Amino acid sequence: MTTVLKPDICVIGAGSGGLSVAAACAAFGVPVVLIEKGKMGGDCLNYGCVPSKAMIAAGKQAQSMRRAAKFGIADVDPDIDFRKVNKHIHSVIEAIAPNDSVERFTALGVRVIQAEAKFRDRRTVVAGEFEIRARRFVIATGSSALVPPIPGLDKVDYFTNETIFEQTRRPGHLLIIGGGPIGMELAQAHRRLGSEVTVIEAANALGKEDPELAAIALGRLRREGIAIREQAKVVKVEKRGKTGLRVHVESETGRETIDGTHLLVAVGRAANVAGLGLQEAGIAHDRGGIKVTDKLRTSNRKVYAIGDVAGGLQFTHVAGYHAGLVVRALLFRLPARENRGIIPRVTFTDPEIAQVGLTEAEAMKAHGRVSVLRWPYAENDRAQAERKTEGFIKVLAGKKGRILGVGIVGANAGEMINVWALALSKGLMLRDMTAYVPPYPTMTEIGKRAAIAYFAPATRKPWIRRLIAFLRRFG
Repeated sequence: MTTVLKPDICVIGAGSGGLSVAAACAAFGVPVVLIEKGKMGGDCLNYGCVPSKAMIAAGKQAQSMRRAAKFGIADVDPDIDFRKVNKHIHSVIEAIAPNDSVERFTALGVRVIQAEAKFRDRRTVVAGEFEIRARRFVIATGSSALVPPIPGLDKVDYFTNETIFEQTRRPGHLLIIGGGPIGMELAQAHRRLGSEVTVIEAANALGKEDPELAAIALGRLRREGIAIREQAKVVKVEKRGKTGLRVHVESETGRETIDGTHLLVAVGRAANVAGLGLQEAGIAHDRGGIKVTDKLRTSNRKVYAIGDVAGGLQFTHVAGYHAGLVVRALLFRLPARENRGIIPRVTFTDPEIAQVGLTEAEAMKAHGRVSVLRWPYAENDRAQAERKTEGFIKVLAGKKGRILGVGIVGANAGEMINVWALALSKGLMLRDMTAYVPPYPTMTEIGKRAAIAYFAPATRKPWIRRLIAFLRRFG
């Protein structure tokens, strides 16, 4: 028997964005139905951000043991129990999971339905035994690992980010197809945990990052023993023996093979739109995901789409940002437009790469003449004390010192980009960034030093020097 529900809001997908919308609406006493066919918490909690950062943390601990001599402590080759590393990863997931659980959201006043959702028409969604007719719908189904049509791939065992964290035995030689953030983060983590690692990238590794920043990170990864093959296309995959596999690669130097024990496919993400009944709902979409306006509305005015499924930037914090915009529109009828220019991004290699706003190439193309300001970690006292002197901050400024973009490569870059993301979102100028007082000694000082550098040429201007000389006459 079908049960008809008529909530104010129906959210499809219990990942970061969907949970945020459901919780916010319920907090204001608005009737909400939340539908999720898989695990609560979505990709980020179960297969992405959380487990990957837990593995990265384990790898960082192992590496610090190998590199302790610079502090007067003997280097130690760590004894790594990969099964216990896996337990660490899942214990982190388990610690966070209650925040995203069915029980918690039910207690908040959200009606949670654990079933597959499908639009029957433009204003009705069917999920299990329920038929939902809401005032507004929010699609937040996220994305999944993209699996390319490589010959032979369907005949071998391989990992994606959805399965790699179930591995309890350390890979002997992990081959990774894809040199983007996911591929490079997991490459370094596995290498530090004792695996041999080869990354195969058809273009440039970390190709979407500022090349100057990426070069620092890639240099470190190579020094740690990761083989990175760029401009190399995988043309075939096949089994090798009972447990191994072989990847056939084509590059400018010709064709060759690379042998390994395990394979990770990390070539990108695909929006989760299959089975949603988008055609029946009159919702336009393509290979990139659901088409939305800058207000995140779909071609069906009753339906919004947020996060990865809406195409564009695929980050958990973007889904959260989208959720905030949609809640403003759903509950308060306030104008809310997406501004992708203020979204920061971080690649969690060691050193980290963090960026917000325009890269140098983008700024030069859009604004022509741009001031490029840099300050190195090596000239920061805290960085020297912690022996983390590799890297720098790059600040891009336009006319009158308007901040156009910032990139940081180095220790804690992901934390330090926050103040710059705020500055960019508020349209601040470099003079504003010279006005705040960072505590000493912190690595954040490199940002203020870069901002001050913008005004250094003023010290050499003749008229300013004449003014100072004139004022000195008055005592």
